[in-house]
Amino acid sequence: MSSTNKTGGPFFELQSQSSQARAGLIKTHHGEIQTPIFMPVGTRASVKCTSQDELERMNAQIILGNTYHLYLRPGHELIERVAGSLHQFMDWKRPILTDSGGYQVFSLSQLNKITEQGVEFQSHIDGSRHFISPEKSMEIQKALGSDIVMCFDECPALPATQERLRESMELTLRWAKRCKNYPLKEHQNLFGIVQGGLSLDLRRECMQRLEELDFPGLALGGLSVGEKNDEMVDLLNQFVPEMPQNKPRYLMGVGKPLDILNGIRAGIDMFDCVLPTRNARNGQVFTKYGPLNIKREMFKEDTLPIDPDWHNPMSSRYSRAYLRHLFTVGEYLAGQILTAHNLWFYLELTRQAREAILNDKFDEFYETFYKDFTSNAWT
Repeated sequence: MSSTNKTGGPFFELQSQSSQARAGLIKTHHGEIQTPIFMPVGTRASVKCTSQDELERMNAQIILGNTYHLYLRPGHELIERVAGSLHQFMDWKRPILTDSGGYQVFSLSQLNKITEQGVEFQSHIDGSRHFISPEKSMEIQKALGSDIVMCFDECPALPATQERLRESMELTLRWAKRCKNYPLKEHQNLFGIVQGGLSLDLRRECMQRLEELDFPGLALGGLSVGEKNDEMVDLLNQFVPEMPQNKPRYLMGVGKPLDILNGIRAGIDMFDCVLPTRNARNGQVFTKYGPLNIKREMFKEDTLPIDPDWHNPMSSRYSRAYLRHLFTVGEYLAGQILTAHNLWFYLELTRQAREAILNDKFDEFYETFYKDFTSNAWT
């Protein structure tokens, strides 16, 4: 089962399914992506504390770039002028997905006005005034040259009334049509974004109307924005299996390791989140048996690696005592090692999930991972 890109070539191939969990292959101009996959977030043309060499060593197949931040600094026009694309600017030869900038416009900026045409806002950096419309978002992402482009949408905070959710959904759908009509580069693939909050009816309606526009992939937006975790999981379990089988499914901005695991179980293919890099910079790392805070006194003389049961080539040579020392004295190396560890952990989670799906053993993998991770052996 497969879908095609706008040139008529294959874009997504569904390779295997275990219960609702899926293993697939996305084919882009800059390489293939084996799903399920986690995408490290390279907000400003850099995954924080991580070099492109390290990303390649941990086999990050695709990374995410941020339209809002790259538009403000250094500017999409500069990137295209001096390098031709974001790939060349940051010397990343593998696929890139760019978000639309919509979430950051709503969450970071001082909003002035949302209109039918777009959003007028003030920069969170210097207060300068800007305007992003669906067409402007497409212009920026076209200049960046990403392989996967996201529609410009409105992301309402939860909880929200049904009236507010419908209003946001209708605006998102009108903007999606305008994004679809904007000519991108030949290799670029535009994803639609399904909004609707926790309302199954609105989600279904939004998806059906997006399907009329025939996007090669669909994303779920507007989650992990204030709702309870079990509400998100319930929505995923009910809604995701109804999404098109022959297109990649992307859960935007989610989340913790168990969120990724639950998303895969529901049938999601693609994930991104700043949590593994952000938490690393605060001393939290993820292990087979749950999160570990390297700042704790109990690790002061601990000679074990971060996770003795999940061999991590990015961190296993260093002891907890050494990493705690680096963190407490403020050495930059601590952030680099802990970040690399967390990113590898997320990528290994999706790699092992894919292997389990291909062997039709995902339910067993889910139960084992969930039981181990929630044991909190290091607390």
